[in-house]
Amino acid sequence: EKQQQQRRSSPCQELSFASIAAAVVAPISSTMSHGSKRLSIKRKFIADGVFYAELNELLTSELAEEGYAGVEVRTTPHRTELVIRATRTQNVLGENNRRIRELTSVVQKRFNFAEGAVELYAERVHNRGLCAQAQAESLKFKLLGGLAVRRACYGVVR
Repeated sequence: EKQQQQRRSSPCQELSFASIAAAVVAPISSTMSHGSKRLSIKRKFIADGVFYAELNELLTSELAEEGYAGVEVRTTPHRTELVIRATRTQNVLGENNRRIRELTSVVQKRFNFAEGAVELYAERVHNRGLCAQAQAESLKFKLLGGLAVRRACYGVVR
């Protein structure tokens, strides 16, 4: 019984991805927006990785139907540029660039960027056949649309 109690009260077991992300993302977002706080190199790499993972997950869920194929983060001293790669960039931009502005505000609020400190751009995937993520999304939507498995797979393989 004592061993079970010790296992339950162990601080290592109570760590989860969410608690680590909350502890790490808070410093990076304040560092990104203000630039006054310094992070150790280890924390910086962890914070950058968590930021990229959360951003990628957000954009994957939001832009799956537009052929989302990844994001590139470019950090400069004054602003952070996010280049979204997709097969259908017109759908990412939206009518009168409305959708890209909405995504910009969502990213800005989620990661606590200062006003105008983050910019989103859309870039077209030049050779869709060589982009594994775009092909996987294409196959997913073909199968969900009810297309025969063999036909969907041959379309992706070609």
